[in-house]
Amino acid sequence: MLENDVFRILDRQECLRLLAKVQVGRVVYTQQALPAVLPVNFSLDEDASVLLCTSAGSDLVRAVDGAVVAFEADEFTAATRSGWSVIVTGRASVVTDAAEHERLSRTGPHSWMPVRDGVFVRIEAELVTGREITGARTTR
Repeated sequence: MLENDVFRILDRQECLRLLAKVQVGRVVYTQQALPAVLPVNFSLDEDASVLLCTSAGSDLVRAVDGAVVAFEADEFTAATRSGWSVIVTGRASVVTDAAEHERLSRTGPHSWMPVRDGVFVRIEAELVTGREITGARTTR
């Protein structure tokens, strides 16, 4: 797809700025050799990595710890046919360092679901890409 007056590629800084504006995205990973997508609330850490909080025994933790995953967040307005989408690709890992876990307990995301044994999952922002569309017209 070529850039034009209604479509443009976003640079890394713009992508991270937009990600910071929303609270929900989707983790894309492999589960039992099949693609899986899970909506999650998240936050960005100081190093631009995506942070999630979930249960230590969750299927998500078992599937993503140590794996390369994608994370997507977006914001679209159907009435104006405009919006953006950002994808972060990188290795996911469960935060095991006690001091880091304590810091994230204060500053990181809190699961919207009740969890007793919460852990933080970090997705390194190794590749960050994004697209924006503004006021696309239909052709009929």
